[in-house]
Amino acid sequence: MEAVAAIGSGEFLWSHSMAATPTVLLDALAIHARERDLRNVNILQLHLEHAEALADPALEGHLRNRCFFAGKVTRDLINQGRADYVPIFLSEIPKLFRRGEQRIDTALVQVSSPDEHGNCSLGISVEASAAACEVAGRIVAHINPNMPRTHGDGFINLKRIDYAFTQPAPLLLHESRAVSEVDRRVGEHVASLVEDGSCLQMGIGAIPDAALACLGNRKDLGVHTEMFSDGVLALLESGVVNNSRKKVVHGRVVTSFAMGSQRLYDFVNDNPEVVFLDVEYVNSPVVIARNKQVMSINSAIQVDLSGQVCADSMGHKIYSGVGGQVDFVQGAMYSEGGKSIIALPSTARGGKVSRLVAAMASGAGVVTTRAQVDYVVTEYGIAELRGRSIAERAADLVRIAHPDFREQLAREAGRRWGCAAGRDSGIPVPPKKVSFAVVP
Repeated sequence: MEAVAAIGSGEFLWSHSMAATPTVLLDALAIHARERDLRNVNILQLHLEHAEALADPALEGHLRNRCFFAGKVTRDLINQGRADYVPIFLSEIPKLFRRGEQRIDTALVQVSSPDEHGNCSLGISVEASAAACEVAGRIVAHINPNMPRTHGDGFINLKRIDYAFTQPAPLLLHESRAVSEVDRRVGEHVASLVEDGSCLQMGIGAIPDAALACLGNRKDLGVHTEMFSDGVLALLESGVVNNSRKKVVHGRVVTSFAMGSQRLYDFVNDNPEVVFLDVEYVNSPVVIARNKQVMSINSAIQVDLSGQVCADSMGHKIYSGVGGQVDFVQGAMYSEGGKSIIALPSTARGGKVSRLVAAMASGAGVVTTRAQVDYVVTEYGIAELRGRSIAERAADLVRIAHPDFREQLAREAGRRWGCAAGRDSGIPVPPKKVSFAVVP
């Protein structure tokens, strides 16, 4: 409680995010805000883990979450109007701070123990927290002896920290879920597009893990990614990922934050093979494009038959955030030999809803435009979109939709863009018009 006691009404706070979420500090902040009757405190954040204290209805009017990415804790708050969602590319968030467009009075962070020179590390999550600490009027730190000490941009000297306390606490783990048969098939298709020497950007989840598991026979792969997760470890240990062809930080993995198992955190601890850099740099499309053969591999909530990608909402309901998808899609576009891939299962809700749709759900946000995607991948195959007309795209996307929805999608494609879409998919298009309702 003493560490957060100086925080007052009307302040803008930044919370360290992802697996470095300073839950001890946030729990204390929630109590402090109620007991001191603080008013209109805004807490800025990316995705927070285990921060349920911030969702307490009793904090209404005291604390308000301002989210650059929605997570489990804040999703309902945003959609109930009790929190704010700010759509923005991940690479742009540090610029808001450094240019003074977003004030930060206090930064709440979780750091490693200091070395003999007094330098602590932001550990497994540098992201926008390094920039927040640069501009914050006050830094409050939970020094956690269990936090890995990582190389890169995350060092903060004790001289810069205004309030600190030391308390051992377990790190927040994100265990991988089992890979399903659908995930495995999607992963195999994604892996087929990866060539020797490719530089990978992949997120967390079963599909990236399934794709990475298929790359054991590739050579000289590199990694330049905003998120570093367990799926890459086996390829690093086998030498398949050696970063030997990378131009940006040659020979080393570049990332901005890690989320995964204790094994992952042990691997990055004091390991110069992995550098954690400011996300303004890591996610800059200009920086990304300096590497050759960048493979940008991301997912989506919906993809329509023209190739538009919705990745942050289900209709009007915010689900996640813009994040770094477009940063890396753009970087891959300008990389020599680069490819941008959207990979997703063909259905949701146990097969009841198609994720390939004739038109986006009402209110759905287009995160990545139809001019930016090279490939869309489902368990049924690969649709190549680059340089193709809308009718040609629609035909290819219908082909990789779930069989239960192909006829309906082909009818709508034929009605909207001509019979070629339906005919090319191998499905007859009835002459009558049939509407296609999209259920988020």
